[in-house]
Amino acid sequence: MKKEQLDEKLTGMPPIADVDPADLPENAFRELAADETYRPLMHPARDYQEVTPYSVGMGLLLAVVFSAAAAYLGLKVGQVFEAAIPIAIIAVGLSGAMKLKNPLGQNVIIQSIGSCSGVIVAGAIFTLPALYILQGKYPEITVSFMEIFLSSLLGGVLGILFFIPFRRYFVKDMHGKYPFPEATATTQVLASGNSAGGDSAGQARTLVIASVIGGAYDYIVETFGWWAGTLNTALTSWGSAIAEKTRLVFSVNTGAALLGLGYIIGIRYAFIITAGSLFVWWVLIPLMGTYGNDAIAAMAPDEIFSGYARSIGIGGIAMAGVIGIIKSWGIIRQAVGLATREFKGSADGAKPIRWQHDISMKHITFFIAIALVAVLLFFYFGVISTFWQALVAWVVVTVIAFLFTTVAANAIAIVGTNPVSGMTLMTLIIASAIFVGIGLNGTSGIVASMVIGGVVCTALSMAGGFVTDLKVGYWLGSTPRKQESWKFLGTLVSAATVGGVIMVLNRVYGFSGPNALVAPQANAMANVIEPLMMGGDTPWILYMVGVVLALLLNWLGVPALAFCLGMFIPLSLNTPLLVGGAIAWFVGSRSKDKAVNDARRDRGTLVASGLIAGGALFGVFAALTRFFGFEYSCGLSTSTLQGLGIVAYVAIILYLTLDSLSAKKK
Repeated sequence: MKKEQLDEKLTGMPPIADVDPADLPENAFRELAADETYRPLMHPARDYQEVTPYSVGMGLLLAVVFSAAAAYLGLKVGQVFEAAIPIAIIAVGLSGAMKLKNPLGQNVIIQSIGSCSGVIVAGAIFTLPALYILQGKYPEITVSFMEIFLSSLLGGVLGILFFIPFRRYFVKDMHGKYPFPEATATTQVLASGNSAGGDSAGQARTLVIASVIGGAYDYIVETFGWWAGTLNTALTSWGSAIAEKTRLVFSVNTGAALLGLGYIIGIRYAFIITAGSLFVWWVLIPLMGTYGNDAIAAMAPDEIFSGYARSIGIGGIAMAGVIGIIKSWGIIRQAVGLATREFKGSADGAKPIRWQHDISMKHITFFIAIALVAVLLFFYFGVISTFWQALVAWVVVTVIAFLFTTVAANAIAIVGTNPVSGMTLMTLIIASAIFVGIGLNGTSGIVASMVIGGVVCTALSMAGGFVTDLKVGYWLGSTPRKQESWKFLGTLVSAATVGGVIMVLNRVYGFSGPNALVAPQANAMANVIEPLMMGGDTPWILYMVGVVLALLLNWLGVPALAFCLGMFIPLSLNTPLLVGGAIAWFVGSRSKDKAVNDARRDRGTLVASGLIAGGALFGVFAALTRFFGFEYSCGLSTSTLQGLGIVAYVAIILYLTLDSLSAKKK
């Protein structure tokens, strides 16, 4: 048998060429035919430089830098930027400047380690600052570095370990069935630095131009405010009158990154997400504002959303998660069965190809056992002094973190947004109800609930973020085992960094009072947990309405998680997804020639990825600009800014549309 035939037989891939392809295959983002295989950029039968002192060191350095930046921005404005794309851009830029040979494998490792920063930060800052907030009312509440560090570290480790058994299902078996918007953009960035020749050079140029345009566009509106960042009918005279009488508003964020995100998500999911948002803002909020009690009737639409309607979305997300767990039960059982077969020595003894080589299930099961013992010891010695109460808390964390792993991964795969704060809020409510039932309440119950919430929040955040890393690795052809192994070190460094940063920011700014960091998610957690532990009202009825709605949606065949995500996320952040999805449908359906439509859709994906990448990277610059105290006011009236916002938004829409339509048939 010839070597080329042997390569194809062993890997299921076409034989190794002398040079790897520079561009992603045309079937990278679509479903495969029955007899079709996907061939990544790095051939599965060839070894590449991946884990090196350079890639590990640079990944850890970027994890520290982006952990600090993301923690500050998240606590200040409530939005944690996704670090994966800026880190991928930096990795490609550095490898080009250093003229590294075949840097793709190393760049994937840099991105995978460095991106620990964003997911660990989200898990920590959404929950643990609530302890500082409540400390002002209850001085007996104490917060230590070790509590923050260990809850972030252990949660991150659990998220990694719980997700690995599901890697093959999400990134390989479901190829082309999920849009993976953030992973798509990250992959395009890393692939653009793979070669300087052929069509890849043109694709890299397109990506860079789109990144500069999208980044500059978002930076200008965030830093200088030369046009409205959000178009809102309530800011017009006629819209204000309608909002006052009916509580009906419409808003759309004009950011380039969100427009690109909508393009990659596509029209189907974008429509479902936006439908959920419009149901809240055009049905529920007007009903509550019109027929609610006097206190609700006096509220603005935004206040009704945050105080009442959003709780329905939280209940819906929780129930959609349960439905997802039930539907995924076969996958969960398959993962557990694989571990059991490996322990019995009955698994297939063939060595997996490099491209599909995970950490063995024997090792994963062993590490999970160690991590769970560490969590139990942490709860008993560091949080809850009664062993059986610590044991109950441990069971709650283990069950919820494991079962909701697939929910977090699904959310990222569909919309690129992890509803981790909503799922954590529901976890806190469930855990607090259980704790009160076993006598753990008051301030000790608050500390226990928030630390436990931090572990769960970080675990779910990590699971959602990790599916992005592994999908990027799948498209490009890196070794999953290496990504999985070095993710733990990135988690350790990011957890230590965020613990120190939170304590420093509390000393410098604080999280309550004048001039404090707003920490909106942590304040929401504090507002929910205090009445549960200290005696007060909880909106159980609203949660149950969300539960019933999710069940109804599932019965009707509507993806409940996507719809309820739309209910939870503000309207202004959902409507741009529909605009971007509509553009994707438009450019991919104008021609009668399928090849032309495919070429246009692919170019649009590249441009949209650039808009996302530029928005993410320049978002960091905007945060640093504000951090160093730069303030600017253009002095224009609200109506003028809204008008300029329409002009700017139409311009960026035309750029994405016309550039996509300019593609030629391959």
